[in-house]
Amino acid sequence: MNYRDTPYFSVGRATDLSGMDRVIYRWLERLPGILSLGTIIFIIIISYTNPTFAALFIIIFDLYWLFKTIYLSMHLRYNWKRMKYMLARDWDPLLANLKYDHLVHMVILPFVNEGREVVEKSITSLLDAKWDSKNIVVVLAGEERAGETSRALAMEMVEKYGKKFAHFLYTAHPAGIAGEMVGKGSNIAYAAEQSRLLVLDPMRIKYTDVIVSAFDIDTVVYPNYFKCLTWNFLTVPDPHKTSFQPVPIYNNNIWDAPAFSRVVAMSATFWQMIQQERPERLATFSSHAISFESLYKIGYWQKNMVSEDSRIFWNLFVAHDGDYSVVPIAYPVSMDANLDDGFWLTMLSIYKQQRRWSWGVENVPYLVFACIKNKAIPLHKKLRAVLTQVEGFWSLATNPIMIFLLGWLPLVLGGRLFRTTILSYNLPIITGYIMYFSMVGLILSALVAFSFLPPRPPTHKKRHSIYMALQWVLIPLTITIFGAIPALEAQTRLLLGKYMGFWVTPKHREIKNV
Repeated sequence: MNYRDTPYFSVGRATDLSGMDRVIYRWLERLPGILSLGTIIFIIIISYTNPTFAALFIIIFDLYWLFKTIYLSMHLRYNWKRMKYMLARDWDPLLANLKYDHLVHMVILPFVNEGREVVEKSITSLLDAKWDSKNIVVVLAGEERAGETSRALAMEMVEKYGKKFAHFLYTAHPAGIAGEMVGKGSNIAYAAEQSRLLVLDPMRIKYTDVIVSAFDIDTVVYPNYFKCLTWNFLTVPDPHKTSFQPVPIYNNNIWDAPAFSRVVAMSATFWQMIQQERPERLATFSSHAISFESLYKIGYWQKNMVSEDSRIFWNLFVAHDGDYSVVPIAYPVSMDANLDDGFWLTMLSIYKQQRRWSWGVENVPYLVFACIKNKAIPLHKKLRAVLTQVEGFWSLATNPIMIFLLGWLPLVLGGRLFRTTILSYNLPIITGYIMYFSMVGLILSALVAFSFLPPRPPTHKKRHSIYMALQWVLIPLTITIFGAIPALEAQTRLLLGKYMGFWVTPKHREIKNV
């Protein structure tokens, strides 16, 4: 049976199914929330009923966190060095030994109501890249619901830059299509199909020769992005069973974003860098690249769910019976840090963005259900994929809370008798030392962050560079407030069946009152 032809392939949520399948999928949706909330509730209860056990558990968990931090910091350092090497690498001699003239790069840029500065910067970065722009197809994927202002900006871009590329196509995704969710997935899926009908087929371009870069509208490419991507595409064993993941660096507007936004943005970059060194755990995220042939065969990105950027990988993983992978190319693309109209709106936007990213937990029930249905996926690949996803979302929602908020619970709930013990006296001292050594990794984080900073604008004083170093003391707050809590909310929503829709992150490059 071809899994792509089953009704389960494009399921978005339990309500898309019926009968026993719906019951099973609904329980799988509850699973992440049950695990995460159950862990936190267990720690609270055990701190009251058996504070000695709880204290020992917390010490052991803190030690685990320390070793995990060291382990992840090593991966961060390795990827940092690899990225610096990739940025400095001369790609021409490598490409000289390969035939690539037949390849076409298609760049899809979905937008709704972003301003001219954001849209135009992404387009001009394609022209500034060290690649023949006459071999690039640009698809500016707008939304019909965005109205005439958005359409007028798109037409302006087409008029201004259209003749500088192989083709410059503007698409307006129709509103109100049955079975679709308003969001990036439905937009870029429509844009990809329109590009096939209006560009690829009329120009008789083979789908196997087209590499699609599915970007966000704020994505700015570095000069050798297309060279690096082309080389990777031509040197993997099967490029049509492979996605290609650059490293998103949120530094377009980093000097104007407030400290909380900078730390959250760079933390997201660091996590992607770490994942690049663990490709067996890597799924596509945000801006990624993929063969058009692969996209066409599965009907493009899913149109009925939020996390289309990661779901496309799991769609292909399942469609190819587990014989599909992501190649980390260790080459960056620049994107925007979260910046809204004022400090508090920016804080709210950060939270909403992190909650939307955490809604990627919707891939857990999809993956488990697909592994149940698709018998052709090898068991070891099923187990690795499922356990990796479950552990990742569980850790995101629970680890910061357990470390920074629940470590004192045995002292608070353990009662007078426990507070007279030696363990009670030493608990805050031991955990304090463990956390102190864990925070040494912040020095590496600061060094890596500084290496990614664009030049300081003339409008910013030298003291802003000092702020960039001091901001990392905010990590305990950011990974809890903008990490664990939105992750817990997302998992609780999924547990209760309160499904989320797509939320578009505001794009601002400069603002005065933050």
